[in-house]
Amino acid sequence: KMANMTQTNTQAPSSQEVAAAAADPYAAFRQELVKFTESPELAPMKEVVRSNQKMSRAEYSAWQKALFKKGWGAPNWPVEHGGTGWDLQQRYLFEEVTAAADCPPQYHHGIGHIGPVIMHFGSDEIKNRFLPRILDGTEHWCQGYSEPGAGSDLASLKSSAVRDGDDYVLNGQKIWTSHAHEADMMYTLVRTSSEGRKQAGISLLLVPLNTPGIEIRQIHTIDQWHHVNEVFLNNVRVPAKYLVGVEGEGWKCAKFLLDRERLSPSTVPRLARQLEQVAELLAEKMKANPGLPSIHALQERLFLAQASAKGSRQMLLSAIQEEMQGTLASSKSSALKLHTSELSQEIVGIAFDIAGPEYA
Repeated sequence: KMANMTQTNTQAPSSQEVAAAAADPYAAFRQELVKFTESPELAPMKEVVRSNQKMSRAEYSAWQKALFKKGWGAPNWPVEHGGTGWDLQQRYLFEEVTAAADCPPQYHHGIGHIGPVIMHFGSDEIKNRFLPRILDGTEHWCQGYSEPGAGSDLASLKSSAVRDGDDYVLNGQKIWTSHAHEADMMYTLVRTSSEGRKQAGISLLLVPLNTPGIEIRQIHTIDQWHHVNEVFLNNVRVPAKYLVGVEGEGWKCAKFLLDRERLSPSTVPRLARQLEQVAELLAEKMKANPGLPSIHALQERLFLAQASAKGSRQMLLSAIQEEMQGTLASSKSSALKLHTSELSQEIVGIAFDIAGPEYA
């Protein structure tokens, strides 16, 4: 299968090529990935990533369309829905090579989150309506989960949806809604019943954001980037056919979504690339201020972070092998996610201390 995807030469492979393939069965696949990342059309979006600018819909959509054109629009989707059918090792190589080349990450809300939920729980009508537009990048999504009184305790949400004929009528408020201001659709959890356990009355609805009654307000954050919002729902009518799964069983959809992101191959390669940039920043600092007393402390922190990143990579590769064999324990993937979250904070902290005011 992989040979059909990567081999374009009709000549028989040489003995050296056969030996190389036996040593690394993914070598040809990696080469194809590298060649793709060198495409001139990717240069503008790569520059945004390389310079650590804020990613917007423009970059995410351009990247998704380039991948879709190549046939790689959904590395994590099955072939029957337009995905690549890659195994986890191929998906990891895709993330590693594209991160090293400063390509953007894929926009997770569509491809990584709601897409798989729709495949598993959605009606055929919902699948046919939304999956192709997620795949080719023409529709942008956001997640309407958190509320002012329901963050970590998400099951306490109060936004309501009342059935009225062929529609649901939504009222309530969502908060910290990333990219809502540039999204076409929002997948949101709403309360359709107050009876029984609080998780039992929650449903998942797909909401077009151009529907009357929706107001999106920017939240000003300390980084000065506009990326999170408040979303107000005032008698918003959503077709009942946009209910995903069964009414009152949206909590199952939410847990399914979280399970899908347990083992993400994308995080570790992105952190490794960030560490490379931090190392470059420190080298510039040392050149400009060779006698700065804080340099040695910063070097030590960087070395420890680099070692931690290498450990994360080995842990991820081990988890990938176990997942492919069906033996992966959830505790391992959870530990990896916690470790990479802490490492991400440390990398940013080191970068701030390098770039910030000099101290003795």
